Amino acid sequence: MQCTRNLRNIEPGQIESQIIKPGLSLIFSQYPLIIPTYERISQQGGIAYLVGGAVRDLILGLPIHDLDIEVHGLTLEQLASILGEFSVVSYVGKSFGVLKSHGTPIDWALPRTDTSGRKPMVTIDPHMDIREALRRRDVTMNAMAIELATGRFVDPFHGYEDMRNALLRSPDSRFFEEDPLRFYRVMQFIGRFEMHPDEVLQGICKRMDIAAVSCERIEDEFEKLLLKSRCPSRGFRWLADLGRLHEILPELAHTQEIEQDFDWHPEGKVFEHLMQALDAASILARKDNLSSDDRLILLYAALCHDLGKISTTVVIEDRIKSPGHAEAGVPYTRSLLKRITRKVKIIDTVALLVKHHMQPSQFVQLHAKLAAYRRLALKLAKYTTLEMLARLALADRRGRNGNGPEPLEVTPKFLPTFLRNAEKARVLTRPEEAILHGRDISDLVSPGPEMGSLLKYAFELQLDKGINSKELLRKKVIEKLRAEKDVKKLPRGSD
Repeated sequence: MQCTRNLRNIEPGQIESQIIKPGLSLIFSQYPLIIPTYERISQQGGIAYLVGGAVRDLILGLPIHDLDIEVHGLTLEQLASILGEFSVVSYVGKSFGVLKSHGTPIDWALPRTDTSGRKPMVTIDPHMDIREALRRRDVTMNAMAIELATGRFVDPFHGYEDMRNALLRSPDSRFFEEDPLRFYRVMQFIGRFEMHPDEVLQGICKRMDIAAVSCERIEDEFEKLLLKSRCPSRGFRWLADLGRLHEILPELAHTQEIEQDFDWHPEGKVFEHLMQALDAASILARKDNLSSDDRLILLYAALCHDLGKISTTVVIEDRIKSPGHAEAGVPYTRSLLKRITRKVKIIDTVALLVKHHMQPSQFVQLHAKLAAYRRLALKLAKYTTLEMLARLALADRRGRNGNGPEPLEVTPKFLPTFLRNAEKARVLTRPEEAILHGRDISDLVSPGPEMGSLLKYAFELQLDKGINSKELLRKKVIEKLRAEKDVKKLPRGSD
């Protein structure tokens, strides 16, 4: 996710006039209750600030989906009373000092301090100075605020300058180290905003203990990396450069050591190929406007598709080969994904795509019949489609740039043929469905194993011969019955 405006062209002294005021006007037009609310807060002696990611995204020119407003100088009860004048109010976390205006993406919070650990002790401090409140945030680009009543830009730790320099820096390293989740937030910020940590933050991330972070919270950060980045590989490359990839994703780390045949993979080792394929998949997912789950499936599949080369790569007659790596990659895929997601269906789907990722090219090379396409679609049917498999095959081929990390913009010769044959077989986006059903042959046999066997026979004919006529399939079933039982008399209308 790159910013939509060039911050280099806007000096710090121009930010209020060129960015803050126009941005606030847009927010106020979308959520008109904010103005009377902050006016009442001011009348009561409080100050309301827009804080966190909303300020960052406003400056970058990105869509703002959630608003965090921090109120200083009032108690939680006073804030709840004021909010209740303009909307229905609910407690998101009373002990954390957070309220929500019903029907809006707005959270209203009081400044607080908290201890480290998975179950921190929280202390609400309404009179905390805004500078101290911002000091406790993860990085300087999230440690900026806007006073709503005046439009004043508050940036005590020079977050705007860091954004202009694509730099991730902590306002206070003591607070950063107290929350190990922030390690993973840095990872996804590197991908999303294409920024890099300064030496101090890099050193902290290299040594900090992250063992206590739950899988659920890790999953959230990996999903943000994958779904919100133009080049999600940046996050994984950072883990590798930091020397912590073996600790977090050992299966992926092993690919850093695996060589590939230069004629097929001029980009080098398997890890480099997977990184390029991942970025290629990200481009395809955005281009095809896939749903969030389908985007995750495609990107995870690109990340994992060649993990099997860890155990199958050998040198045969001076050539590097990895026979059977697709199927060998399935257990590695499951092991890796279970470290970062609890979504069983996504894991199952990705494993299936990894297992079959070589078949689009193999089908075309071997001149597979349309029946093979129909059968492959059935194998994928519970979870995914030939169309998704084709996307993975395309990302695989684009991840082979020997001249740099950017994926190639090529389409392999086999892919149009694979897609055309899948469409011809009528199974590109969904599997073949049986035409003949039990009710269609109930006058020939009673429900039970025999009927099931006949329906299976009819479906096999449908797949192998491409028959799409119910009448013809029924006729074939009658012929089979006659051949097996020498039936001389069948019900009227059977022929």
